[in-house]
Amino acid sequence: MEKVIVLYPSEGRGHLIAMVELGKLILKHHPSFSITIFVLNTHSASTAQHVASSTAQYMAAVEAATPSITFLHLPPISGVPSTLFPPELMYLVPRLNNPNVHQALQTISHTSKLKAFVIDFFCDAAFEVAANLSIPTYYFFTSSASGLAAFLYHPTLHKNLDKSFKDLNHMLIDIPGLPSIPASDMSKATSDRSSKVYEYFLDSATHMAKSNGLLVNTFELLETKAIKALSDGLCVPDGPTPPIFCIGPLISSSNQDGDDHQHECLNWLNSQPSRSVVFLCFGSMGLELFSAKQLREIAVGLENSGQRFLWVVRNPATDNNKEPDLDELLPQGFLERTKDRGFVVKQWAPQAEVLSHGSVGGFVTHCGWNSVLEAVCGGVPMIAWPLYAEQKMNRVVLVKELKVALAVNESEDGLVSAAELEKRVRELIVSEAGREVRDRVSGMRDAAVAAVKEGGSSHVAFAELAELWLTTTC
Repeated sequence: MEKVIVLYPSEGRGHLIAMVELGKLILKHHPSFSITIFVLNTHSASTAQHVASSTAQYMAAVEAATPSITFLHLPPISGVPSTLFPPELMYLVPRLNNPNVHQALQTISHTSKLKAFVIDFFCDAAFEVAANLSIPTYYFFTSSASGLAAFLYHPTLHKNLDKSFKDLNHMLIDIPGLPSIPASDMSKATSDRSSKVYEYFLDSATHMAKSNGLLVNTFELLETKAIKALSDGLCVPDGPTPPIFCIGPLISSSNQDGDDHQHECLNWLNSQPSRSVVFLCFGSMGLELFSAKQLREIAVGLENSGQRFLWVVRNPATDNNKEPDLDELLPQGFLERTKDRGFVVKQWAPQAEVLSHGSVGGFVTHCGWNSVLEAVCGGVPMIAWPLYAEQKMNRVVLVKELKVALAVNESEDGLVSAAELEKRVRELIVSEAGREVRDRVSGMRDAAVAAVKEGGSSHVAFAELAELWLTTTC
């Protein structure tokens, strides 16, 4: 019977890509395994058509290139409320899929040796399904070790605090292994202790502490303090911490969709001076969060900075299925005035390839962890502009602890002014502070390469994990 590892990512392209890269890593070290990846079938109306199409194309390319990876599309479910806060929806959809997951795991167990079930934390509802079937279950935490430390410490904070984070304003929260985090920068999903999603987060943290192990997409030299706090058990003070496996950086291969055609923005980058271009891209969800006013502020800031730029633009959320009309969205004459030093891309750009290009000298990012790792691996310093989820906390860690980014400051309503963006772009490219960040991230790029080589920290951690799976008897 073949040995199978089942991976279960939550909704969202970033979560899927991270799981696929984990599958590839498993096969690289142990080709005898087969990988099955569960895919949630939601057809959410909020998913832009170009994102859904691109994701389907990506999965087809993965299966064609790596036959040992199979995508199992779970049956569609009905009765999913479309009005829920996105994090609550991301927890609810896997919960409604539990009968499908149970059936799929049982079927696989009858025909194969199911060695491990690796789930995203949003798929936490499946933990009890797997436990009832006596299947060893691991969590793959696709964000940072700092984020995992905060996540596991969440029940302790719940016990020690009597107010919601949203009512603590800028009070500093102390979490083992992290710099002090203002309460206002904690994840919005956990800001209200009376909410359903807060309850989901608490349950997930409790289950994760009881799992067979936690996989984290990071490496020891990048997040030394957070990893030590986790390994020392400081984040789960009331009980044992499961084994922690830091196996990163796992980032997507450059050409995700199997398309051999080179994107036009890469041709443009080929003609730009080394480390001169600032790349602006805010993730598949983040790009849709900008208002028309914010897009205009970005344009003015870039123009006034005098720096070269490559900018990915998408319509505001109300029109996210339409191709953006740049003449309508951007200030009059902007494209003509900046054509010699700027390039604007509609909808999507091959981010991994852009960040590994020698002409890119800075990255304005929403602080999603996949994007951070791609920047680190490309040796590209960042300007941190968080938009949702745990990204504000990531900004604090990136700027204060890891020192690989500069921060933008937003107004109370979340708007980043043209003057603020102009200032930060110039600071990153031409100032001493920018040079220090650039030198720091360059060192981390070298450390990332060393971590995954034979004998490196991530290579050793993964070997230990694979040995566990090989010797597991289900």
